[in-house]
Amino acid sequence: MAYLLDGAAQRRLESYFVEIGQLLGRRERRESFALYALGLLGDAERKSAEPIAAATCPDPKLVDAEHQRLLNFLGVANWSDRDVRRLAASYALSAMTERSDIDAWIIDDTGFLKQGRHSVGVQRQYTGSAGKVTNCQLGVSLTLCNETQQVPIDFELYLPKSWTENTERRREARIPDDVRFRTKPELALAMIERAIADGWARGVVLADTAYGNGSRFRGRLRELGLRYAVAVQGTTKVWRLDRRGRRLGEAVTVLELAMSHALRHYRRTTWREGSKYSMRSNFATCRVRPVHDETGSPEHEDVVLLCEWPEGEDEPTKFVFTTEQRLSRKALVRLVKQRWRTERVYEDMKGELGLDHYEGRRFPGWHHHVTTALCCYAFLAAEQARSHPPSAKRASRVRLQ
Repeated sequence: MAYLLDGAAQRRLESYFVEIGQLLGRRERRESFALYALGLLGDAERKSAEPIAAATCPDPKLVDAEHQRLLNFLGVANWSDRDVRRLAASYALSAMTERSDIDAWIIDDTGFLKQGRHSVGVQRQYTGSAGKVTNCQLGVSLTLCNETQQVPIDFELYLPKSWTENTERRREARIPDDVRFRTKPELALAMIERAIADGWARGVVLADTAYGNGSRFRGRLRELGLRYAVAVQGTTKVWRLDRRGRRLGEAVTVLELAMSHALRHYRRTTWREGSKYSMRSNFATCRVRPVHDETGSPEHEDVVLLCEWPEGEDEPTKFVFTTEQRLSRKALVRLVKQRWRTERVYEDMKGELGLDHYEGRRFPGWHHHVTTALCCYAFLAAEQARSHPPSAKRASRVRLQ
């Protein structure tokens, strides 16, 4: 679809592009950014450099030159993703927080399906986007949310060891010398640390088991002074605590505790009212101390264990560790279930902003493409926050100029 912006919104878009252009520097970079961003916001079915160039040039003889200019902007030009993403985040968050404060930071990852083996970071690996192991790239994201909106502010490409430890692949993909193998939780922590350094309003960190199950990840969040509500696997071990914080009995898995007599008081809780039906399930909470997953010793902080036992299931299916010990069960459930909002982010960015349309193979190009998509999302989030969402009323399409 094409986003429809009225005259005032188009003037704001032009001013926003001027701000970004000041960071990009050279005129050809500013022009290429504006062209590419308008292409992502436009109504083309395919939003990669070649179709964007083709839509721009009335003279077919100039299409190839325009295409090469965009490829140079994405894959070769030396401009700072960090600086541009910071500006985009500031633009969106300043508008969003006029309505309500940021209350959650969501970590998640998504797959970019690929053919062949030459796109940077690609290999056969599991992605929730496809629900299976397949040939893909993986991107880890950080999204900030308030009561009504969300905006992704950062993305990192996960590079398997098959890429970081292969000199020829590194050279071909132009992977910087200082980029080494990092796990997805390590990439997530790097983005979180950047967000803290940039001074964004803090929220409770939400993440699935790929991140929350690790003692090191949770420990680093505590060191950074962040609260969290992160999913863990049923095999994760804990000690149940009494009211004075003393350990009771031996360490057990959270699944064993969730099914024990001590945690039989499940209550049905609704976290969202849908147009056709309510989103609800059965939940119970218990104060626990996790067992460190590497040393087997107690961790340094007690947490609340939230267990979910859906109707019709033989046993509880989901488990969350959270530092939010004063929230009611209902408030805690609503907080934890905010993680689904990243799926909306990925759906919008892939379906409408061409997030997964990038056809280049190199590391800088992937990040420059994603940065431009983040800028587009940030602008639209700010428009929505200002109560001027894209509308058909008295509006004209965003078109390539």
